[in-house]
Amino acid sequence: MDEPTVNELVRAWVEGWIVSRGAADPVDEPWGWSVDVGQPKQVARHVLPDPVEADVRKLVAATTAPGTWLKLFADEDTVRPWLGPGWRYDLPGYLMTVPLAAERPVVPAGYTLTGWWRGGVFRVLVRTGDGHYAARGQLAVTGATAVADQIETDPGHRRRGLGSLVMRALRDAGHRAGATTGILVATPEGRALYSALGWSVRAPMASLFYAPGA
Repeated sequence: MDEPTVNELVRAWVEGWIVSRGAADPVDEPWGWSVDVGQPKQVARHVLPDPVEADVRKLVAATTAPGTWLKLFADEDTVRPWLGPGWRYDLPGYLMTVPLAAERPVVPAGYTLTGWWRGGVFRVLVRTGDGHYAARGQLAVTGATAVADQIETDPGHRRRGLGSLVMRALRDAGHRAGATTGILVATPEGRALYSALGWSVRAPMASLFYAPGA
């Protein structure tokens, strides 16, 4: 079986992300996909799996709405000259994948782990013994792929294995749901954790948003 291309992986990521976030169905474009998100700070996003200068410049010139995002699967240094005034960089991202397999997450002493399904999304919550929030994450399963999203650990509970716990619980849930490949877009900080858990980087991603006057 051939390895999926970056274009195919990005499409799968988009499909899972919209399920995870409750966004609108993606609209096919010659250069990728547009997604209506419908939030004040993210009205819509344009996702380009293989961005070229002419397409990015055309999108930039046509954008007038603050809260419009670009997700460009290329290095920041490559796309930087293509942008105009008003565009701001978010943290860079890394498209990553992992084969899904059964896991036996071990909950560290002093914490509890809860997981539940809702609308095709599996959510994990880690709390202290007295119920305080410690970490979370969620996974949207769309056929053979499952997209991990919104992985967070409270700053006061970091370096205690909770990020690994969340990721192992999500990986196990995806496997049990029949998915074979996990996909996510990691921050620079998250990339180190996920790499240690067996995830592989498939492509860099530049993340930008339009905020004129900011």
